[in-house]
Amino acid sequence: MVDDMAADISRDPWATLDGLLGVEPAAPVEEGIGRLAFYGRCSTEDNQDPETSLGWQLGNARKFVEPLGGTIVAEFFDVGQSRSVPWERRHEASRLLAQLKRSDRGWDAIVVGEGTRCWFGNQFSLIAPRFAAYGVDLWVPEVGGRFDDRNPSHKMLMSVLGGMSESERQHVQARVRAAMDAQVVNEGRHQGGRAPYGYVVADGGPHPNPRKAAEGFRLRVLEVDEASADVVRRIFREYLEGSGDRAIAGGLNRDDVPCPSVRRPDQNRHRLADGWQGSTVRAILENPRYTGYAVFGRWSRNEELSDPDDVAAGHVVRFRRSSPDQVVRSRVPAHPAIVSVETFTEVQLMRRTKAAGGLEARRTLERGPRPTKRTYCLRGRVRCGYCRRRMEGTPRGERIYYRCAARSIVPGSPILETHPKNVYLPEAPVLEPINTWIGSVFDPARRDETVRRLLGVAPDQADDARTADAERAVAEAETKLRRLQAAIEAGADPAALIDPLNRAQEQLTAARLRCEQAPALHRLGRAEVEAMLDYLGDVGAALSRARPERMAELYASLGLELLFHPEEGALDVTIQPRRGSERVRGGT
Repeated sequence: MVDDMAADISRDPWATLDGLLGVEPAAPVEEGIGRLAFYGRCSTEDNQDPETSLGWQLGNARKFVEPLGGTIVAEFFDVGQSRSVPWERRHEASRLLAQLKRSDRGWDAIVVGEGTRCWFGNQFSLIAPRFAAYGVDLWVPEVGGRFDDRNPSHKMLMSVLGGMSESERQHVQARVRAAMDAQVVNEGRHQGGRAPYGYVVADGGPHPNPRKAAEGFRLRVLEVDEASADVVRRIFREYLEGSGDRAIAGGLNRDDVPCPSVRRPDQNRHRLADGWQGSTVRAILENPRYTGYAVFGRWSRNEELSDPDDVAAGHVVRFRRSSPDQVVRSRVPAHPAIVSVETFTEVQLMRRTKAAGGLEARRTLERGPRPTKRTYCLRGRVRCGYCRRRMEGTPRGERIYYRCAARSIVPGSPILETHPKNVYLPEAPVLEPINTWIGSVFDPARRDETVRRLLGVAPDQADDARTADAERAVAEAETKLRRLQAAIEAGADPAALIDPLNRAQEQLTAARLRCEQAPALHRLGRAEVEAMLDYLGDVGAALSRARPERMAELYASLGLELLFHPEEGALDVTIQPRRGSERVRGGT
């Protein structure tokens, strides 16, 4: 009996094993469905390995068609293409569609490994008629066989699969975004991408996910890059001092400060490395991550119709600013801060105040310095006694003047009634008395008097002035709003006043925020003032041998301000020393 069983096994071992396992083998197909092309797509939503994804989809397709006598002779597999992208814009799918027209394509049908991987929304209803027009059958596992366009159940099922595919993608996106938001809020985790200018990405230790840690993944954190962080601090400081975005960018270019795409070309391949631009400065001033807190979701990925008149053309991806409710912030600091929260808030209030006034307000903004071949020692430091605007440097032969032109004042301004056509102040006659006065103020023999005078001024006066400006802006905005409301009550057309009302309300909101959030300046102690004077060094000696460009830097570090009274031929000179990035002793 044992010999008989051994003989049976040797004749057909698979038949015996199938009998033991209870497997019913498929009957051989004499005339099968023929040669087929396979199409699949690697998911971009769940970060699957392309090789693994191809393996299981192709395996599913073979298990489906080989028992029916089908043979896969061609493979089309898209990697890194979202399912929302139409077939015409997918690389491999478009190549498959192009081969439909060829008589020598070598296959007569198409099979997929999973329908939801291949079609999205209504894509199937747009593609299936093209297959039918060229006599190509479509085999879909979810249908259980060949798709029949005359079968209503098949059409309904494929429509449902398209909807399921779209719903699955949206659910994956929502889950991933929710998880990333939670990581930012609770852990302050850096979610990847380019580090902001001023930071570098560093190793933060093993990944908190045990599986990823076992696979060698590391946590990434932001660390300060001091060289570029100093530039960020300079940008915030100059903006608070009254410079605009383009003016700051021009100053950085003149000082040969490397722009972000020059400093880090590896992460800025999409940039031209053509120097600082106003938009670059604006992006830095509006990035809250410089406060040390992790902020995520400021920009969102949106899919918009490629052609609104042709829905079948699909969508294109656009990145837009997110609405405030979509932005999250960590509860505690996540990385070292470059600027304080107070400084960042003050900058945002200033920007909102300027934006609230629209074009009319921007016309009154002071001009920023432009690139010049000459060095203007008092550049940006002289104000006109008539209009309080900064006077611009202008050369006449070998001499330098500072001018305030009436033509650049906003038309209709009351100041035009008294302002001369041009106001000039020559530079050379004022430098020597200014330098003599500054040298006397910082003379070591007068150190005690200087310390006493500095202790009694700047903080409280500056704070009072800023508070008064904010309160005055609130009062003016409220007055304007009341006048417009009174005009409507008096019978004016409300539709004609919509834009002025909106602008007035924006100005009022910004002014109130600025008034509420105006930070109280820190009162300097005696030790801090003395340390500041030690830091500045011998100012008088430095001025006696300074070159024009170094003199301009010294004036900037001293916070020198001049108010020119043309009728009296007098100058009001004030200084507010601060600790800068350079000492005046040595090298001047």
